[in-house]
Amino acid sequence: FDLAASQPVSVIMDDVVMENVVLKSTPLFDLDRVEVYRGPQGTLFGRNTTAGVVRFTSVKPSDTPEQTASLSWGTYNSTSAQAAIGGKLADGVSVRVSAMYQHRDDWIDNTTNGKGDDLGAFNEFAARAQVLLKPTERLSVLFNAHMRDLDGTAAIFRANVLTKGSNELNANYDRDRVTYNQGGNNPQAYKGAGGSANIAYDFDNMTLTSITGYESTHGFSRGDIDGGVAGVGPGFIPFDSDTRDGLDSLHQWTEELRLASKPGDKLSWQTGVYYFDGAFDVTTQGPGFPPVTTVRQENTSWAVFGQLGYQITDAFSVTGGVRYTDDKKDFSVLRYDFATTPLATYNRSVSDEHVSWEVAAKYDITSDFGVYARVADGFRGPSIQGRDVAFGLQPSVAGSETILSGEVGWKSQLLDNTLRLNGAVFAYEVSDMQLTVVGGAGNTVQLRNADKGKAYGFEFDAEWAPIDNLVFTGGASYTHTKIDDTNLATGVCAQCTVTDPIVGGFARVNGNPFPNAPQWIGDFTARYAIPAGDDGEFFAFTDWSYQGKTNIFLYQSIEFQTNNQFEGGLKLGYAKTNGAWEVALFARNITNEDNIKGGIDFNNNTAFVNDPRIVGVSLRVKH
Repeated sequence: FDLAASQPVSVIMDDVVMENVVLKSTPLFDLDRVEVYRGPQGTLFGRNTTAGVVRFTSVKPSDTPEQTASLSWGTYNSTSAQAAIGGKLADGVSVRVSAMYQHRDDWIDNTTNGKGDDLGAFNEFAARAQVLLKPTERLSVLFNAHMRDLDGTAAIFRANVLTKGSNELNANYDRDRVTYNQGGNNPQAYKGAGGSANIAYDFDNMTLTSITGYESTHGFSRGDIDGGVAGVGPGFIPFDSDTRDGLDSLHQWTEELRLASKPGDKLSWQTGVYYFDGAFDVTTQGPGFPPVTTVRQENTSWAVFGQLGYQITDAFSVTGGVRYTDDKKDFSVLRYDFATTPLATYNRSVSDEHVSWEVAAKYDITSDFGVYARVADGFRGPSIQGRDVAFGLQPSVAGSETILSGEVGWKSQLLDNTLRLNGAVFAYEVSDMQLTVVGGAGNTVQLRNADKGKAYGFEFDAEWAPIDNLVFTGGASYTHTKIDDTNLATGVCAQCTVTDPIVGGFARVNGNPFPNAPQWIGDFTARYAIPAGDDGEFFAFTDWSYQGKTNIFLYQSIEFQTNNQFEGGLKLGYAKTNGAWEVALFARNITNEDNIKGGIDFNNNTAFVNDPRIVGVSLRVKH
């Protein structure tokens, strides 16, 4: 809901942080691996990782020639195509070029303009070119240039699909239809480009690495926010709302310089410095109201870090690290058409510094069973949001957020290495927790600091191959979260049933769960193959995900809570066991579940939902 939002999960693409929420939506293709680092990760990855890191790494150029391609087609003319080619260009020079294209037709009918499909379409193209230079055995230089072009549909808001006193979708909901008189069919478009240079020099006993990154993007989203037509419906809609938010420009520079020991020694270490410099302009406007408003935000941050690891015995190792971070944000208003005071009265500057750290130990009881423990501190820098300036309000500011987290767990290989089973219990406390108050009768999007946020829980994941050609994977987690602030209060919805204490028209949220934090999460996959010939197999693969009770907003209401949501997929096909090619039938959201994924609460009981069932065919080849 805010293009300046700060998030506690960091996304890293090819060793470069994607800081802004738009950069975080960079399309994924030609990936080598995906790594998930549970939070906090404040030592090596730095600020704004209090809840962890998701790290994506593309396939790198190599001297081995390779060509890959995949194509899928399904419901609503949903098309996805990817291709990559790479190999040796000359001695010490290898390249890789990859691209993807995705498309879907309009499939949602806007009933105000007659029959026809009006919304839901998208087209996206992205490409990446990489050049790897190895002029000597010690020096490697990897250049990465990439771009994306998205032209599609923003979120589809659906008015009054929740009845007062219920969180079930009602008769106003029709996945294939909406009634819009504004929003221009909810268009969304973004274009971006970037590049990086990863330079590594191998000394005799250490490696020096420099990673320089640049990202830029611009675009907008527009929506019929009330989800219907005032005075017409569906349901009671007191007034129309049409808003457009856009990034006029975003530029981000990053630099990391680190020195690390070579693997294999009992003592391992790394140390380095990091610098971030980003700036962007955001324009909010409506066809009449809100007025045209443009704000600018600039962010600079720098850090120094170090980490040590020591293998005390063959079975026992310890690790420790520390990082110092300095973070500064400046906010200014460039244009506000309804301003009656000097624009400088809206300007804000915030800054802070923090030392984050971690200590961990691992002990292998046997070669197949090990236990570990970790205590870590993390830091999210101060934040500013200014969307509400367009509605005549001052920008909101949240101070820095810190977290102290502890976990103990185990990793194991059991049943003659046919079962991998890992688990952990954890607890953490967030101080000055940054929260975004969305909606309420005042239609605001503002930052708040809660005094404390507390949580505890457990999680496990497993992979089991009980017989040849059959593999199961699964995982589950339970997390109990609680806001701990007796004074924190928020605006509430106009037409829903709030269950929190109301004081002076505001809900007291002390004791409530974190917003959008499910108590239970689960996932399950199964794959069974029937060998066919010497090098082929017929296979069936299914995957399912589950999300338990989830509170959408800071306050609690009957309507804006979800529970027991699930989605599943199925894939049936034939593949070569060496990965040369695969052809398959597939289905996503195979049971066509209608799951509420979020809401807008200021005007009516409006929600948005998940994607519909998509059924299709796919082909993949690799040479």
